[in-house]
Amino acid sequence: MRVVQLLPELNEGGVERGVVELNRELVKRGIESFVISRGGRLVERIEKEGGKHIAFDVCSKNPLIAPYRIAQLKTIFQKIKPDIIHARSRVPAWLSYFAKRDTPFVTTVHGFNSVNAYSAIMTKGDRIICVSNPVKEYILKNYRIDESKVQVIHRGVDFSNFDLNRIDQKFIEEFKNKYNLHNRFIVTSVGRITQLKDYETFIEAIAIVKKQKPDIAGLIVGGVREDKKEYFKRLQELMKALKLDKNIIFTGSISKIAEIYALSDVVVSSSKKPESFGRSIVEAMAMNTPVVASNHGGALDLIKDGYGELFEVGDAKDLAQKIEKVEQKDFVEYVKKHFSLTQMVEKTLAVYRELL
Repeated sequence: MRVVQLLPELNEGGVERGVVELNRELVKRGIESFVISRGGRLVERIEKEGGKHIAFDVCSKNPLIAPYRIAQLKTIFQKIKPDIIHARSRVPAWLSYFAKRDTPFVTTVHGFNSVNAYSAIMTKGDRIICVSNPVKEYILKNYRIDESKVQVIHRGVDFSNFDLNRIDQKFIEEFKNKYNLHNRFIVTSVGRITQLKDYETFIEAIAIVKKQKPDIAGLIVGGVREDKKEYFKRLQELMKALKLDKNIIFTGSISKIAEIYALSDVVVSSSKKPESFGRSIVEAMAMNTPVVASNHGGALDLIKDGYGELFEVGDAKDLAQKIEKVEQKDFVEYVKKHFSLTQMVEKTLAVYRELL
């Protein structure tokens, strides 16, 4: 089998990580893997792990040059002779749709895109993969689609990167020393500083829990873009107003995210906008850390049967109660059973084989 995945660029992000992981796993199974993108820092990894990268502009939204790019892409497909064309984003999907000829065409809907003719291309695949049931329900509600073509395949956790037996204990010790975290109740939220993450509700919940657990430490792990500095300033002011100077810690962006999950007692996702999947939730579970999340979006697929807790969006009191209520369980086995990289790859291959 020869598979082509297309996405705008190969820089950091959830879609990019999924493409890189699938590329590696396809190669392991003896499948020829091609990735077409404008390029980016993950190209080297694609090629190092046995895939072939073709640099081509599937990123620009300029309609004036679309016919020229479709013709070029058609030539690329003729050379590769793929068995499957798998588009991961809207511009690549539009270009592929007109260049693919009779090659089976798969799309993955990664999020709650605005409903319009431009986004509708993601529903034109011979098979449509959705990363969660809420995403599936969203596209079925807003587009006329044959439901039999739609399949939910959750993103998978790569346990080679999230393995409790391989974490960097030295980093954890140094991190705890740096922020005075020893013998404290650590509640963590991971993600860039942005209004969509609703860090106000997180901070207010920490203030409430502090009444019962004075030693609580609320970690906010994520970088601050230039255009978000004013929002960051407001969060700092809220922290001071609630007298949480010693309880809220802004760590900035940190690469050793598995270790951050492992050292935490609870991980929180307080996003006010529904997330299509909720990678931080499932990765925290993979490190056997209890999770609490807003009760919408992909979290509804992940937090079930007592594995984690859901809280009302924007309700700091409810979040505080759930932080104190959430129980420790065998989250690792739960993730391995339902959200492993292996199951993601096997389900994706099953979709491909259906079309051959």
